[in-house]
Amino acid sequence: MSGHTRGKRSAVTCALKCDSACAKPAPNTSDNGYFRDIAGKALSRRHALGLAGAGAVALAVGSSGLAAAAGPVQAGLAAGRGTAGRTILPFKAITPVASTEDTFVVPQGYTWDPIIRWGDPILPGGVPFDVNSQTAEKQALAWGYNNDYTDVIVTNKAGTKALLCCNNEYVNPNIMFPPGLDATEQLKIAMAAHGFGIVELERSAPGEKWTYVPSAPKNRRITASTPFKLTGPAAGSDLLKTAADPTGTVALGTIGNCSGGTTPWGTILSGEENFNGYFHATGTSAEEKRYGLADKPSTYGWEAIEPRFDARSADYANEPNRFGYIVEIDPTDPTSMPKKHTSMGRLKHEGANVIVADNGHVVAYMGDDERFDYLYKFVSKGRYNPTDRRRNLTLLDEGDLYVARFHGDSPASEIDGTGTLPSDGQFDGYGQWIPLVKNGRSQIAGMSVEQVLVYTRLAADKAGATKMDRCEDVQPSPKTGKVYVACTNNSQRGTTGKAPADEPNPRNTNRDGHIVEITEDDGDHTSRVFRWNLVIVAGDPAVNGATYFAGYPKDKVSPISCPDNLAFDSEGNLWISTDGAPSSIQKLDGLFKVPLAGPERGHVQQFLAVPRDAETCGPVIHDRDGSVFVAVQHPGEEGTWEAPNSYFPDYVEGTAAEGDFRGPRPAVVQVRKA
Repeated sequence: MSGHTRGKRSAVTCALKCDSACAKPAPNTSDNGYFRDIAGKALSRRHALGLAGAGAVALAVGSSGLAAAAGPVQAGLAAGRGTAGRTILPFKAITPVASTEDTFVVPQGYTWDPIIRWGDPILPGGVPFDVNSQTAEKQALAWGYNNDYTDVIVTNKAGTKALLCCNNEYVNPNIMFPPGLDATEQLKIAMAAHGFGIVELERSAPGEKWTYVPSAPKNRRITASTPFKLTGPAAGSDLLKTAADPTGTVALGTIGNCSGGTTPWGTILSGEENFNGYFHATGTSAEEKRYGLADKPSTYGWEAIEPRFDARSADYANEPNRFGYIVEIDPTDPTSMPKKHTSMGRLKHEGANVIVADNGHVVAYMGDDERFDYLYKFVSKGRYNPTDRRRNLTLLDEGDLYVARFHGDSPASEIDGTGTLPSDGQFDGYGQWIPLVKNGRSQIAGMSVEQVLVYTRLAADKAGATKMDRCEDVQPSPKTGKVYVACTNNSQRGTTGKAPADEPNPRNTNRDGHIVEITEDDGDHTSRVFRWNLVIVAGDPAVNGATYFAGYPKDKVSPISCPDNLAFDSEGNLWISTDGAPSSIQKLDGLFKVPLAGPERGHVQQFLAVPRDAETCGPVIHDRDGSVFVAVQHPGEEGTWEAPNSYFPDYVEGTAAEGDFRGPRPAVVQVRKA
């Protein structure tokens, strides 16, 4: 990635995390165009719903068909500006911090503490972390590396006990291991440092600092070798069978886990994202190419110790097909087998977030984090029952799978790739959820249900989905039901041979990203049609005029770039973590708050900044408790063992000979009112 990165994004991070995806051709080579509305062609809602099921048929939707669905998208904006009113978690926005600083910054009146770090022992038999005495056995009993999705689930009425749930996305051997550590042992440690972790927390009283409890009964580590049950229509398919698993029903391990979600029945969902870099494949078939699988050694070289990661072998040609799913883990039962849900499709899942529709069906929204890939929705076959957890644990096993097609309502001449607002003052329009699987049947000609669910990207290509600028986290608001999509960036938008700017992705060479706001028709999350608008077109307004903050004055917002993970507080405000920082001014990544309603809608305010080279992940907002949690991923990524780039979170600049770790340890942090 050297020479390709912009802003503060590290080429090392690109190589280790996503196999330098942006340095390679985008896997989506379909000719899906952008479906612009036909002026003067108005369709009824019933007609729109009928055409929504027409597979790859292009649809023209007029401006009157769904006009009532979204409501006043900028209600209150004309009422004037000013400082925010009373809020549960007040703060003064911090000043952006230079990207060369190795510091963790919080607002005045707040303090921060690491709850748990890479290598901290959590299971019986675990020992205190010693960087010079690492083994795979020790790592399997300890907290993993590079947390992303995070949740803190309070488990007692007094508010003094909780479960901390986090995934472990990837590792960086260059700064983890001292010189001389056996190469094979490094591979085994790396495998054990992937996956997922659950630990019990305790504190003296609400509002106080959480600490983790070593060897607690519910503590758990899930690694790249843990058995997972494959569920759904593709389970047992020939596409999922290998020599080690001729049944195609049990996959070993989870890798590349990025964001996720917590279900209403208390389980954790996580997305297997950049799994392709873990395999040496043939790279010859259309299916392999569409998922970025190639004929080259894997990123970490695990095929040297486990044959299943060499997909060139006939015995393990299907092993990559067993990754790329939404996984579900029950944090309350450390003996339960986690699941991989084929019903939710196979792609580079950023995560999945669930909301219960008014009719009881569970709806999960999901993004495929690749340039020019798509936005998806899953609707469960069964209905949620708050008194039947056992049944709820099966809700994601079966259901309907959809992909999104967007339509803008502005003339083509007004969407010129510069990010200039069209004459109606918004980037907005309508959309449809195009079915891929419906009522247990494939909706894609020439593809079986199993093929649709294992090669979901190819099915979505055929359905004519809209190419997006890297859909990462997708979060329904628990307060309003609106759905928010973080499109992180796409520097290839509008370049030679690539899809041009369109209304839902209005900037060419989009390095700063944007956020889409979706309102399902009639507020029904099982609907097949929706309205949408861009609530934020990100960037630094001081150097880039092509930014937009829901109409809020640009000179009063914190600069923000590359939105990644999303969260909500109890008041309905959106919190945004970033991965890339303002590309034009070289600032540390951070966590930002933005109101979504009233006169403060669009007022982006930076709450914290994470250290040098780091990405802000997994925000959790417990505003009524005075706490915010983030996972600090890949701090000091550009450094080496001999020359660390960061000493986060303990900032001890010792030497290996003195027993101090010469480098950073990814950690989960609690920020609270001082």
